[in-house]
Amino acid sequence: MTTLRICFVGDSLTNGTNDEEFQGWPGRLCAAECARGHELTHYNLGVRAETSEQIEKRWRAECESRLLDIHPGALVFSFGVNDMAIENSGQVRVSRQRSLEMAKRMLGQAQQWKPTLWIGPVPVDETQQPFNSAPGVAYHFSTGRMAELCQDYEALAAELGIPYLKLIQTLAAEKDWQESFRQGDGVHPGGAGYQLMADRISAWSGWRDWLD
Repeated sequence: MTTLRICFVGDSLTNGTNDEEFQGWPGRLCAAECARGHELTHYNLGVRAETSEQIEKRWRAECESRLLDIHPGALVFSFGVNDMAIENSGQVRVSRQRSLEMAKRMLGQAQQWKPTLWIGPVPVDETQQPFNSAPGVAYHFSTGRMAELCQDYEALAAELGIPYLKLIQTLAAEKDWQESFRQGDGVHPGGAGYQLMADRISAWSGWRDWLD
């Protein structure tokens, strides 16, 4: 049995927005592991609409208040979808180069402090774009732009020596992922989509190395 406290740091897809069970993939993932006999405490630190720049400013303070050194702790990061969103102005919210800079700083600091994993961005439903975030605020999300960012992230993860799970291609080809957007809004799937993410992460060697 593994005892571990884990902070899941990211955006709305980490938060689990649109999940009818309000668990997202972190809650579903940890619930399954606890059913297997592990003792996990999970802290969901996903904030809607946040980019890597915004997450970089807050992650350390939020995680330090939850992961006291007297307990085994770990970090899971997932971000980037909002970075590649096109704003009303026609500009991408965060350039690929800037996104890489933020990721390198965050993940570099994280791995020096606690065991760290990195989950890559996931595909969206482009037939439902643009996504209306708030009155007068619309974002256009593109799986293609995120796939390019994922290549950059994958290379950076290898450079840093951090386990990285690339989900975008496998989920884009998954019929059940596409079907999950029938209950979704084009960016956030329904609960079935989050369950698919949890299943992929649960089977991943990077995650299993923490528990098995």
